[in-house]
Amino acid sequence: MSEAQETFISHLVELRDRLIRALAAILVVFLCIVNWARDIYTLLAAPMLASLPQGGQMIATDVAGAFFVPMKVTLMVAFLVALPYVLYQAWAFVAPGLYSHEKKLVLPLIVASVLLFFIGMAFAYFIVFPTVFGFINKFAPEGVAVMTDIDKYLSFVLSTFLAFGITFEVPVIVIVLVTAGLVGVDKLREIRPYVIVGAFIVGAIFTPPDVLSQFMLAVPLWLLYELGIVLAAVIVKPAAAEDKPAAGEDKPVA
Repeated sequence: MSEAQETFISHLVELRDRLIRALAAILVVFLCIVNWARDIYTLLAAPMLASLPQGGQMIATDVAGAFFVPMKVTLMVAFLVALPYVLYQAWAFVAPGLYSHEKKLVLPLIVASVLLFFIGMAFAYFIVFPTVFGFINKFAPEGVAVMTDIDKYLSFVLSTFLAFGITFEVPVIVIVLVTAGLVGVDKLREIRPYVIVGAFIVGAIFTPPDVLSQFMLAVPLWLLYELGIVLAAVIVKPAAAEDKPAAGEDKPVA
């Protein structure tokens, strides 16, 4: 067997081991918190329940929905709790193949990505959900009891968390694009009007069909884009001048 084949196989073995560790971490966290699955779902449903009329409740139309939905929510929480360790495994796998200047940039970006994603989810939970649910439920016709199915509510919450989590990643995405040389800061400023229009289109697609929730996604998306431009202009130029690989420097081999 050639040296290249042995190296490739060793990389596959390492990747398998790190995936197993990441999945094991998620499983361990899940088993530690599964006894509180009902309480976790109640916490997730709190914004909707608070917006319902007094005595309002949610329903489970599926036979096993009352069991599986809290389990899904608990698994999601377990993944989020274990996410730093999962990302560490990913970082440990790719780090040996990076230049020193790439390591200095990638690790802070990974940490910032996790924090921004959590901030996006918190923004959706504490600000968007109470506002949107209260706005929508006020328009329920007289005599109509609003009783949301827990499985559909979970799907809505997950899609909203994902939309806002990715939205809050915009500064990191902008910095990566500029660092990779795919686009310049001046070009990003030039296409600002198109980004604003695109932000409202994205808000219309990934939020409920009301103007309020569309604005609550589009405006942060635009502001975070502006923040990304500012950070890229500050970070990328010093990084490029400070630590370029010397001529003839070989890429590190894992």
